[in-house]
Amino acid sequence: MKKTLKLLALIIIAFVVLIQLYRPDRYTTSEITSDHVTKVLNVPENVQTILKRSCFDCHSNQTRWPWYSGVAPVSWFVISDVSRGRAKMNFSEWGKYSKNKQSIKLDNICDEISQGDMPLKQYLYIHKDAVLSQQEKDILCSWAKEQSQKLEGDDN
Repeated sequence: MKKTLKLLALIIIAFVVLIQLYRPDRYTTSEITSDHVTKVLNVPENVQTILKRSCFDCHSNQTRWPWYSGVAPVSWFVISDVSRGRAKMNFSEWGKYSKNKQSIKLDNICDEISQGDMPLKQYLYIHKDAVLSQQEKDILCSWAKEQSQKLEGDDN
């Protein structure tokens, strides 16, 4: 029985070591391009602060990768969440969206945070500072609605 447990422990250790060899890309940049939301829309400082703290890690190319995002298999989940977040909405690529798509995304921001769907619960477990107060939700919703209305007015 002891030999079986030792063998099992060795197999598990070998497996954990081997899965560290698969390292998905963790792209990030500090560059603010002309497509960045702050270059395309009027984003007041208080809104920027909230977005950076609670949204940019998953919804921009300015992700702050925590230490555990380099340790498999946790890294796979973190990188997958960020990839999906960027695919749905990327503040770093905002200028590449059509005005209509920007307006829809702004409306969705308010819906997602009002319903408590964003930031993701699993993100908030570790990133307590990303929790949005009701006041911050109101600030983001007010900003998003104002920007959406301006975009819709530009189409007319």
